Amino acid sequence: MAELPRRGYERFAGIPTEFASTSTPAWRSQTRARAGAPNVIVMLVDDLGFSDLGPFGSEIPTPHIDELAGGGWVFTNYRTAPMCSPARAALMTGLNPHRAGFGFVAHTDPGYPGFACELPEDAPTLAESLRAGGYATFMVGKWHLTVESRLHDAADRSSWPLQRGFDHYFGSMDGFTSLHHPHRLVRDNSVVHIPEFPNGYFLTDELTEEALMMIDELRVNDTDTPFFLYYAHTSVHGPIQAKPADIASHRGRYEAGWNALREARFARQRELGIVPEHARLPDDSISDGNLIPAWDTLSAAERALFANHMEVYAAAVTEIDESVGRLVARLDQLGELDNTIIVLASDNGGSAEGGQNGTRSYFAQFGISAALPDDWVRDVPRDPAEIGGPRLFSQYPTGWARVSNTPFRSFKSTTYEGGVHAPLIVSWPAAPGGVPGLRDQFVYVSDLAPTLLDLAGVSPLAERAGRAAQEVDGRSVGALLRDRHAPGRAAQHFECMGRRSMLDRGWKALSPVPPTPATGAAGGDWELYDLTNDPTETQDLAAANPELVARLAGRWVAEAWLNTVFPIDDDGTLHKTRPESERVLGAPVTLPPFRPPLERFRAAQLTVLRSFSIEIDVVLTQTTAGVVVAHGDQGGGYLLAIDAGAPLLSYNAYGDMHRVRGIALTHGRHQCELRFTEIDGMRWRVVLSSGDAVLAELPEVPMLLGMAPFTGISVGYDYGGPVDWDLHAQHRSYRFTGGTIERVRYVPGARSPHDPVVLREITETVAALAD
Repeated sequence: MAELPRRGYERFAGIPTEFASTSTPAWRSQTRARAGAPNVIVMLVDDLGFSDLGPFGSEIPTPHIDELAGGGWVFTNYRTAPMCSPARAALMTGLNPHRAGFGFVAHTDPGYPGFACELPEDAPTLAESLRAGGYATFMVGKWHLTVESRLHDAADRSSWPLQRGFDHYFGSMDGFTSLHHPHRLVRDNSVVHIPEFPNGYFLTDELTEEALMMIDELRVNDTDTPFFLYYAHTSVHGPIQAKPADIASHRGRYEAGWNALREARFARQRELGIVPEHARLPDDSISDGNLIPAWDTLSAAERALFANHMEVYAAAVTEIDESVGRLVARLDQLGELDNTIIVLASDNGGSAEGGQNGTRSYFAQFGISAALPDDWVRDVPRDPAEIGGPRLFSQYPTGWARVSNTPFRSFKSTTYEGGVHAPLIVSWPAAPGGVPGLRDQFVYVSDLAPTLLDLAGVSPLAERAGRAAQEVDGRSVGALLRDRHAPGRAAQHFECMGRRSMLDRGWKALSPVPPTPATGAAGGDWELYDLTNDPTETQDLAAANPELVARLAGRWVAEAWLNTVFPIDDDGTLHKTRPESERVLGAPVTLPPFRPPLERFRAAQLTVLRSFSIEIDVVLTQTTAGVVVAHGDQGGGYLLAIDAGAPLLSYNAYGDMHRVRGIALTHGRHQCELRFTEIDGMRWRVVLSSGDAVLAELPEVPMLLGMAPFTGISVGYDYGGPVDWDLHAQHRSYRFTGGTIERVRYVPGARSPHDPVVLREITETVAALAD
């Protein structure tokens, strides 16, 4: 009898017959990491300055980090990207930031490969390679590698953490969040619905607990598989927040002021060998002295307020150190500490976004693209004792940011050393042939992934999504753990919002402003620094070395073309252009009650820089009470509630509360409209009406702009951080009861003339390419 055709056995290694008694089974081999492979933990801190940790000269006690550094490697010449998403993309892929699709933070996709805000399909991540090499892969914290238009619940998740190599994820997909009341948390691929946060909730603690739980769950089921944990802190990014006890532990520490603290940190850095003896602390004339008043010129009230800001920042650093301590203690308990590689770094330099005076109204100035009126209040006065707590969204003043970046000039988002020179600590007690200590070789963020794969003995994936993997830009610096004289890298280009720099063998050419088409990409004003002899950029040598400047500027252009850096945003329009496909996010939407909030960016398309209305159908009874709709939090927002039988309209203007109560409503069905109409001065007039009757009105309130309202729209309760703290104190989330919310529908109206966004038809680009 002829043998029948077979299908499905082509790759089967056993022998199949028609009966089990005469067949031979076989199983697919499982990928296992090599014997003795180390665990890998990468802890990335957000907006941490170069000098904010004890091993880098800080007065902030960081005993757990100090212990890691004391037995490990402290890298004093580590550089990163000037902003967070670019640094994270380079860390994950080993590519330079623009090649990884992140020339800017993950807010816009203006239609160019270097700014797509999506990791390339053919760029395997560190997590993907380690998982293919037999590792369990976990992540907690800030992702910020998904363009914000794809963060909503119906979005394509191809650029979410699980789709980029992680087995488990818990954290905030956005660039930051409130630590007391996170605006949105995601577990794996789904939003976590927490109708009401318990008193004392604090995100840093939960992230640490989630990380420990992931490790514990692995070890309960598998004692051998090594793990990769990427712990990306949301702290110390603004709004800067901390727990009361930690804030109290720093009271009085900063009464001497930012001038004295900067000098003290610099002195400690010299003692520790973090900076060379010949380094000079840049004076006010070149280190933003025009933005930073001398401490002794401030009033007593100003000194107290500004010191309070820094006490909160120090508390946030303390909490990061505590998270390190908890992880180390658990690894020690498991007997795995010695064979765990721990990398701790910052994503960029400290941030000056708080401005000269700091702010207790973070969203009144953060992320706003429109020009603000002269009478705009950037810091709503409130009790300084509330700074760092759940009622304030604050950011420390520029003077403290300069302290954070000691001894360097400038801040996050610039290509001066203060924007890109960051702390890096590596610990691995069981490192073969390890020679711990200081290392002053140049290491760049894109070197981290190749280094960790090298140390783990895992080959990077050769392909992804059916395509050959891109060649990485980073190189392993693993030899530095064994040899204090091993070479670092020689050169690296930098770019952020048209600010350019090129570092090559100790010489750094830098242009702090974008060039123009008339000057060309290599044109504009350039500065030149000899970092070997002047690591803090105090002497501009450009005038004496025009040929060297021209060579480095030309090298920068060549590197830019090799790394998809172009186009430069020469006229400020690059990030104001978005794809027409985002238009659907601004379409009218009906929201069901008691569900998780509508995601932040999706909600913003309905309300920010435009007039809009909310159509509301409710059925009221004698016992009806609670929130009908809420949008925002203590950083800014609005809500409508039925309270004591009447509508209550609360409007939080970045901390300045406006409230109006309407007339009592009869029992039964009501059709209402809450209208937000733009008026002059970037204000809204807010009117609640039913038919022709005006029920309540706020004649004039500042519009909520930029990333406010930050917490999305919730119907039937006030999710997370409350819009109206007094109402929250009485009723918590104030869930709507005793009636029925039949319909809440958002209807966007006219866009503001101040809105700079241009939606480009995708077909326009296709047609242009075809011509």
